[in-house]
Amino acid sequence: MGAQAQTAALPTIEVSDSSEQLSTGRLPLDRPAETGSRLGLTPRENPASVSIVERATIEASGARNTQEALQAIAGVTAHDAPGNVGVQYRGFGSGSLSQLFNGIHVQYSIAARPVDSWIYERVEAIGGPSSFLNGAGAVGGTLNYITRLATRSNASEAQLRLGSERLREASVGLNRRIAGDGNGSGDHHLRIDVNHRRGGAWTEGTRPEATQLATSLLSDLGGGLSHTLAYEYQKEEVQRPYWGTPLLNPMQGSLRIAPATREKNYNSADGLYAQRVQWLRSITEWRVNEALSLRNTAYSYDALRDYRNVESYRFNAGNTAVTRSASLLQRHDQRLLGNRFDGTWRSEIAGRRSDWAFGIDLSLNRQTRFPNSLPGTVSTVNPYLFTTEAFFSIPGMRPGLRPDRENRVRTTAVFAENRTQLTPSLALVTALRHERIALDLNNRREVNAANPAHYARSYRPTTGRLGLVWDFAPGANLYAQYATAADPPAGILTTATFAQVQGNSELSTGRQIELGSKWDFWRGKGTATAAAYRIVRKNIATQDPANSSLTVQVGEQSSRGVELAVGLQATAAWAFQANASWVDAQYENFRQGGVSLAGRTPTNTPRTVLNVWSSYAITPQLQASAGIRRVGAVYADAANTQRWSAYTLLDLGLSYQFNRHTTLTARVRNATDRVYALNVGGTQAYLGAPRTADVALRLNF
Repeated sequence: MGAQAQTAALPTIEVSDSSEQLSTGRLPLDRPAETGSRLGLTPRENPASVSIVERATIEASGARNTQEALQAIAGVTAHDAPGNVGVQYRGFGSGSLSQLFNGIHVQYSIAARPVDSWIYERVEAIGGPSSFLNGAGAVGGTLNYITRLATRSNASEAQLRLGSERLREASVGLNRRIAGDGNGSGDHHLRIDVNHRRGGAWTEGTRPEATQLATSLLSDLGGGLSHTLAYEYQKEEVQRPYWGTPLLNPMQGSLRIAPATREKNYNSADGLYAQRVQWLRSITEWRVNEALSLRNTAYSYDALRDYRNVESYRFNAGNTAVTRSASLLQRHDQRLLGNRFDGTWRSEIAGRRSDWAFGIDLSLNRQTRFPNSLPGTVSTVNPYLFTTEAFFSIPGMRPGLRPDRENRVRTTAVFAENRTQLTPSLALVTALRHERIALDLNNRREVNAANPAHYARSYRPTTGRLGLVWDFAPGANLYAQYATAADPPAGILTTATFAQVQGNSELSTGRQIELGSKWDFWRGKGTATAAAYRIVRKNIATQDPANSSLTVQVGEQSSRGVELAVGLQATAAWAFQANASWVDAQYENFRQGGVSLAGRTPTNTPRTVLNVWSSYAITPQLQASAGIRRVGAVYADAANTQRWSAYTLLDLGLSYQFNRHTTLTARVRNATDRVYALNVGGTQAYLGAPRTADVALRLNF
């Protein structure tokens, strides 16, 4: 998991990005990562844990979507429950992480619902507080999903995948010069990537279908000026989506499910999750001279998400019946407009190289929610033999959408970053960002004391980092970093309620100290990284000890941990990658239900995560691969009285390359058919898939 499959004994994968390096087992420490710095620093040059999951890694490990690609990043866990997409990183959840799309922060965790990996070039990450790069939030880290764009090359590829549960998937990618003579000025390059998938759901009655399109036009205008116009369209529709499996009683200690309910689906017969997402970006780049480069990115994001489901299930005391409740009809309508102007300046100070990045961000993020929910019981059914109703036959539930509130978030930010070479082997890296965030909440329903017609709040966070990188030997360094983050008390302002922002005026703040090292070994055949960190987040909203109906901003949460990663191209035939993490996350000061949770571990936060992936070329045409993923036990409740056990998954792969254009790959995922939960909470567990298999035919032409 999270490694490169191609070896020197086989032809490399053809890709449209001309900068793509040969696929090896080594970690990509020497490729610039925009997520860790605007200066074009490589992970080796950056005083932080910066990870790159390249396109070759995504293909070699068989990662089918963006969440599976995250498994190549030490310590990251994720789940894709329809209304509660979750990621955990360094002891913090989605509300304290920034998930970006091509460097743009959508400010909505559900926007990070996994998308098929075909349209993505790579996934990048930086661990720990990183608000200095992309804005408020990012206490636990930043994840960035980067789409394929047109490049100055010609390439064509296609893939057909068939698998368990009637999975059918077809993908096509094309990159071509459509005008010009290839000499620069006047050249135009077009890229189109299309993917369509149906089936593959393992729960009863679930019928997913998804389509993705990414297209871009790169135009060289001369004089160092170029322009890229990019459009993306994503459509997903899941009929009768799976929301979870009820837990057996008593729900204390080690949690369990009834084996016969593993594939059951207790949602309404016509339950629905649907989304339509559109992106439009205009990227203008101008290399003014050898020292100065400028870039302007104007963007528009439009998303519409619909829910129609019965979402909660629980066993009765005797575990003989399942009660279904929580009917929810909802629409989320979100639009984001923004513009980011940034530049880099290469200079010298006292004869030492000193590079600068600078810029300004402007955005308007608007989301309107249309909730209609009935919390009561819908029905009680036999756990193993049952039928469910049409959604609108539920008493009191009627078609029609009525807006509840509209959240408008306006952001203006300025930022600067610098890297100065203090000595030939020691570099100082600094960054600073100041934001002005204005939140307007407009009530579209009944006005009362708890829900006024309008409420406004503003925030002015300033965050930064200070880091040193010491190259103490060729191919080896040590680094140290201090970084800060800030986010509003509600976390995600685009979905914040009146209650979450009224009276909570201070910013939640985060700070991190990190020490680490990055080095080559075995005469350059291997690369490795190590990091140790401590993060503290303060001013989080917690119950007032004197009045449980009120909240005060005195809460505190912390995490400390160690992350290790290694990549090795041991021989021309054998590639190996592995990463491991250990985190101790806890509440320092937090109350819930009138009870102090000090010393408790946040829910769904595993202490350990291990990923190992290896491939071996048995012959120049035949290649075998295996991946192991071990995720430690997690708590399902804040009081830490409910626990889901650790689990280990095994994936196997075998590919045969008929010629330089055609490869056939077969994979078995969760080969031991382990029962495991990706997320646990309340009265149910959101399970991961059982054993599945698929075969993919890949063409490069």
